[in-house]
Amino acid sequence: MEITNNEIKAVKALASKKTRDEEGLFVVEGEKMVAEALKSSFSVEKIYRKEEVGDKAMERMTLLTSPSPVLAVVRKPADLDDASCIMKAGGLYLALDCIRDPGNMGTILRIADWFGADGVFAAPDSVDVFNPKVVQATMGAIFRVPFHYTSIPELCSKAVKAGGKVYGTFLDGVDMYSSTLDFPKNGPIVIVIGNESNGISPETAAVVTDRLYIPPFPADRQGSESLNAAVATAITVAEFRRQQR
Repeated sequence: MEITNNEIKAVKALASKKTRDEEGLFVVEGEKMVAEALKSSFSVEKIYRKEEVGDKAMERMTLLTSPSPVLAVVRKPADLDDASCIMKAGGLYLALDCIRDPGNMGTILRIADWFGADGVFAAPDSVDVFNPKVVQATMGAIFRVPFHYTSIPELCSKAVKAGGKVYGTFLDGVDMYSSTLDFPKNGPIVIVIGNESNGISPETAAVVTDRLYIPPFPADRQGSESLNAAVATAITVAEFRRQQR
């Protein structure tokens, strides 16, 4: 399989968010990840295999630290910025209030996939979900979990108006483990995950219906100031699913 310099440059250019947005494409690397893309509803535009294009071409194309045996160029979904997406009654959703770290974003999508969340929403100023580091960190969850960018305060307000609940974690919240979480049947459940440095924004906090706190152990222990955003997500969603059982 012959590959031109222009093709190599076109793939490499997808490291840039600007180019990904303009072309509507992103890169997936690794045998497992490409297999996940092929099984999904995403459109796989082109696949490059090391044995076909050669080691040097793969080294020039990779967006990771080292090249993988296979690389695919995949088309982004058309409804990524569709703010009109509907949350179903009884569904569980994550709302990311400006998550900036690619590793956190990817891990949160993986958590959402594991615990069967019905969708993930992110503030427009969050990290690009098709950033190569995010894509790799999802371990394939990016192809299974519905994802949209939208205004988080507006999304939360919409959930409350529909009869749902909006939960967020705060240092002054109620101990999550001593709380009986509410699972409304007529509206959605939204769990807000705050920014890594600043937590949940004041605009979003104003529409949170239930403020929760993840306590340390023992309760009066003076340890780390806070939890990593992805770790806090896993703990919170796990407790929701535990109580739901």
